[in-house]
Amino acid sequence: MALSEQFLEEDLHPIDIVEHIAEVRDWNFERIADDQIAMAVEGQWKTYSITLAWSAYDETLRLVCSYEAQPPEEKLPQLYETLNAVNDECWSGAFTYWERQQLMIYRYGLVLAGGQVASPDQIDTMIRNAVQNAERFYPAFQLVVWGERTVKDAMQVAIAEAYGRA
Repeated sequence: MALSEQFLEEDLHPIDIVEHIAEVRDWNFERIADDQIAMAVEGQWKTYSITLAWSAYDETLRLVCSYEAQPPEEKLPQLYETLNAVNDECWSGAFTYWERQQLMIYRYGLVLAGGQVASPDQIDTMIRNAVQNAERFYPAFQLVVWGERTVKDAMQVAIAEAYGRA
């Protein structure tokens, strides 16, 4: 059954839907406020902290997926170059590095202007895409910062599509 089928007759707040998805997926989560929820999603490379917040002001469901990153200061120019290359490959959402907090961030905003309602399937896809992008590009960031690889070489690893299973 699709996630959306459970909500056909209900008009729920987007964060209520996120909470339900987190329960179904068995993710650890905390409802921080009526308009905000934080959860931990286990990936292959990291456990990602994901926060979703509803902004009634601009009618946007905001997602921030983060993980700790502590690159040496001398590697920041290469990291920023990699961020530019990675963001050229991302059509929804974008990466940034918050140096002060030492966090790698993937963020996305789903605009629901005019009273639009996000479906559970849309929100689930939004969360899954955040984790998939973080997983896909994590090796590229690591190779540039710690592996002494060029941005071009690191991006080849990230954009290579894997087919089948080993």
